[in-house]
Amino acid sequence: MALLSFERKYRVRGGTLLGGDLFDFWVGPFFVGFFGVTGMFFTLIGIAMIAYAASQGATWNLFQINIAPPDLKYGLSLAPLREGGFWQMITFCAFGAFSSWGLREVEICRKLGMGLHVPIAFGVAILAFVTLNIFRPILMGAWGNGFPYGFMSHLEWVSNTGYRYANFHYNPAHMIAVSFFFVTCFALALHGSLVLSATNPQRGEPVKTAEHENAYFRDFIGYSIGTLGIHRLGLFIALSAAFWGAVCIIISGPVYAGSWPEWWNWWLELPIWS
Repeated sequence: MALLSFERKYRVRGGTLLGGDLFDFWVGPFFVGFFGVTGMFFTLIGIAMIAYAASQGATWNLFQINIAPPDLKYGLSLAPLREGGFWQMITFCAFGAFSSWGLREVEICRKLGMGLHVPIAFGVAILAFVTLNIFRPILMGAWGNGFPYGFMSHLEWVSNTGYRYANFHYNPAHMIAVSFFFVTCFALALHGSLVLSATNPQRGEPVKTAEHENAYFRDFIGYSIGTLGIHRLGLFIALSAAFWGAVCIIISGPVYAGSWPEWWNWWLELPIWS
């Protein structure tokens, strides 16, 4: 079926979550929808706030621009614009834009009659952002515990947060998250290299099929997860990395505020060592 015919087949009314037929139409290949409009609204307002906040700073150097959260003294209250209010508005717009995009994906999935794995995956990415700049600051009692918006300032915040707990690498949830990140890269490298080797054979050799790919891994490691299975596994590993990344930061401060190396003393004090 031609691509345009395929699109016409699924460009039907209905499947919306809110607003009925309001904005239930397509512009070229793009579905609009109610949440497409709200997403665009929050995006434009957020970008305008970023530009305005940057104009109030000392530089237009993209790497030096810093939009910081309010001082801890403001707690969870609204702060003046130049003292963290810009950060609060940008965070609100970011949450609105991300959430709108995810809900728009849900509506598209309903129209296509497919599962919700795409918006669920994007929802985990939204969870990571919300955990850092909404959930954790609320649990710690001040918006000032969120990360600033800016290239260098964000990296400095990450570094300072690591040193604040002595050594963040000893955070057990951080260990799990980093392990999943590494495994994601490793699994995608294995999968991608296998596909490339199968579809780009030596001159004079035929293009290989999925059965050749499965046979390779059965010979190489004794098991092949299959063509569909590798994508499901990749999705699980990637979502696990983001999920445990959110867990590692939500327990650092709200749950445990001490030194992570000292947290492992329970292991050294187990009776088996004596």
